[in-house]
Amino acid sequence: MYSERASRLPDAVLWTNTLAGTGAGADRVLPDGCMDLLWHDGRLLVAGPDTRAHLTEDGMAGPWVGIRFHPGTAPALLGVPAHELRDRRPDLADLWPAAEVRRATARVNAAADPARGLEDLALRRAAEAAAPPDPMLRHVVAALDAGRPVAGTADELGISPRQLYRRSLAAFGYGPKTLARILRFRRALALARGGTPYAETAARTGYADQAHLSREVRNLTGLPLGELLASRG
Repeated sequence: MYSERASRLPDAVLWTNTLAGTGAGADRVLPDGCMDLLWHDGRLLVAGPDTRAHLTEDGMAGPWVGIRFHPGTAPALLGVPAHELRDRRPDLADLWPAAEVRRATARVNAAADPARGLEDLALRRAAEAAAPPDPMLRHVVAALDAGRPVAGTADELGISPRQLYRRSLAAFGYGPKTLARILRFRRALALARGGTPYAETAARTGYADQAHLSREVRNLTGLPLGELLASRG
């Protein structure tokens, strides 16, 4: 059972889920441009930015808690460039000093509710961060999510496309074209889940046609659109 709510940390969502594990019932986590700080079975992990659907692995079944950060905001909090975590689920101990992770893990595990403990950890980390997220990144996400072209977005910011690519790589884990592709997929998925016909969904979200939408969905998720909508993904 999946549930979420707005976090006390600005621009973040606190969620809980119980995963089924691998096999026919494997859970499929879809790319969304975000990164997450995770708790599972007494461990702390990080979900890097995905370029394709992530399937749960052996030993991953059971309750999970996560803080999902708005695109581009997690690297400043975690202290790690996003591209180093792309399509990965590393232990937090692989990113932070061991003593710091032991203290953080102990606090979360000692909390009456792991969700509250994880949220408190994220709030402390945000307060201690050396620098806040670059405000330019919010403009990038908003522009690309609105369907504006990458070159035009760079012009609006007064930087070159190459500079935008470098900043996007560190903040989002990939270049702006990939981020735009993932954000467009999420817009299309929301429309299709709401009952909008596939052809209309494709037209409203900037795909060339329904076939183009279908190819993108399969490339990003590994499933046809109809099967994806029927699944828990």
